Amino acid sequence: MSQSPATLPPVLLHSEAELARDALAAPLLARAVRLARWAGPGTRVGAGGELVDEQLPAAAAELGLTGAGSGSGAGSGDDGDAAAYASEAWRVAVDTGLVEVRDPDEVDADDADGEEADGTVTAGAELGLLTSGGPQDVLGIWLAALETVFADATVPDLEDLVDAIEGGGEIDFEELGWDPQGEADFLEGVLGNLYLLTVGDNAAEGGAVPLPALAASMIIPDDMGEPTDDILEQVSDAMMRLDDQFRMLEPIGLVEYQPVDEALMADIDSEEPLPPADEDEDVTRYGMVRLTPLGLYGIRARMLEAGLDAPAVGDLADKGADTLLDATAAFPQAAAQAEIELWLARRAPLEAARELLAAARGGDEGAPLRRLRCQQALSLVGGTAEPALREVLDDAELGGLARVWLAEHGAAEVPAPSEGMVFWLTIDTIAAQLAAEGNSEELQGLVEGLAAQHSGFFAAAWRVGHPATADVLEAMGRLHPDKKVAKEARKAAFKARSQQA
Repeated sequence: MSQSPATLPPVLLHSEAELARDALAAPLLARAVRLARWAGPGTRVGAGGELVDEQLPAAAAELGLTGAGSGSGAGSGDDGDAAAYASEAWRVAVDTGLVEVRDPDEVDADDADGEEADGTVTAGAELGLLTSGGPQDVLGIWLAALETVFADATVPDLEDLVDAIEGGGEIDFEELGWDPQGEADFLEGVLGNLYLLTVGDNAAEGGAVPLPALAASMIIPDDMGEPTDDILEQVSDAMMRLDDQFRMLEPIGLVEYQPVDEALMADIDSEEPLPPADEDEDVTRYGMVRLTPLGLYGIRARMLEAGLDAPAVGDLADKGADTLLDATAAFPQAAAQAEIELWLARRAPLEAARELLAAARGGDEGAPLRRLRCQQALSLVGGTAEPALREVLDDAELGGLARVWLAEHGAAEVPAPSEGMVFWLTIDTIAAQLAAEGNSEELQGLVEGLAAQHSGFFAAAWRVGHPATADVLEAMGRLHPDKKVAKEARKAAFKARSQQA
C-alpha cells in the first residue's frame, strides 16, 4: 500500500460473525466450497492441481453454470465461460485448502485402485472449518481466496501469455510490457485510495467512487492544474485495467461494481484520450465502485500484513482515557464518537468521567483537542457523573467545561465562571477547533460571532494565560473578513507573544 500510517483513519467494521456470513455468501467462495464437496478421489487434475479439461463440464454442471436458465450470472449459456468460472472456483478451492491434491506417486498403489490418474483429490482440512470453526476461521479462508483473486487480477491477458509461451517457451515480461510487481503495487495503491475515500472525512456519499476519480488519484499529481493529453490517456488506460480488475474482484465480495457503460468502451479503446465528463453528464456511466463491509475488512487486513497502522474503531476500548483522548484527537468526528461510545460502554459513568477529566489536563500543544474530545465523551455520560464534574470546578483548565456540562444537565447551584475562566475556555475551544478542522467555515463563523458580541474581546484576550493565546489570535486575524477587526486581532496576538517572551 502506498499510504503512510498517519493518513489512515479508523474504520468501523461489522462484527466478525456478520463478516463471516458475508464471506460464505460471496459467489466465488460459495462456488469453491461446492466444488470441494463435490470432488473426490476420482476427480482428475493436472500436474499443477488444476482440473483437467475433461472434468470441467461436470464441475460447471455441479455449479449450475451450464444449461438454459441456470441464472448464475456467469455466462450460463456459454460453455467456455462456464468452464472458465468452474476452473477459477477450483483454483480457489485448492489455494485455500478446501481441497487437497496429492501427487499419485505419493499414494499407495492399493489406495489408487489400480487406476491411472493425474493426481489424487481429498477434502482439505479447511473445508471442515467452514462448519465446525468460528468466524475467524471462515475469514481466514476468505482472505486466502482474496489473495488468489488479487494475484489473478494483476496478470495480463492470457492470450498474450499463451502467445509468448508458444513463441519461445518462456514468458518475456519486458516484451509484454508487464511488470508483475508494478501491477500488484498499482492495484494495492488503488484499493488503498478506495479505502481512504470510504472511511475518511471526505468519504463519498453512499461510499461509491467514480472510476475516473479513482484512476486519476493514481495518475494525476496533486499539484497539476489542467491535465495534459498524455496524462488523460494514462487515466483512460488505467480505467480499462481497473474495469477488468474490479469485475474480477466483485465475485469474491470485495467490492460492489457498476462497470463502464459499454457505449463508452469504444471511446476508451480509441487512440484519443477519454475527455473529462461534463458537469451535466451522468458520471455513473464511467463506472462506480464501492468497498463492501467485507472489502473494508479485507483491505485493512492486507494493510496490517504490510506493516501499516490501520486502526479500527474499538481498538481503544480497553485502553486508558489518556490513550483514548490522544488517539481520537486525530479521528474524523463520526469515528471519534463511535470509539468513545465503545470505551464508555465498558465503564461505570462516574469512574469514566473522573478518568477522562484527569487525562484532559495539560498545557502541551495537543491538550486543547484532548479537552474537546473529553467534552464530547462527557456529553454521553449520564447524570451519575455529576460528582466528578463538581470536583474540578476550581480547576483552571477544567472548571469552564465542568460548568458547561453541569448547566447542560440541569444541575443546581452551578457557580458562575469568572471572566478570566470564560476567556480561557474560549481560547482553548478555538485552539482545539483549529487543530481538528483548520480554517473551517464553522470556525470563521465562531470568530465573527465572538468579535461582534464582545467589543473589547481582543483587548482582554491577549492577557489570557493560555499557551495557545497568540496562535489563536493570529488565526482570528486570518479568518475575520473585516480588515479592521483582523488588524485588532493581529495586534493582540503581537502583545500576547511579547507577554510570553
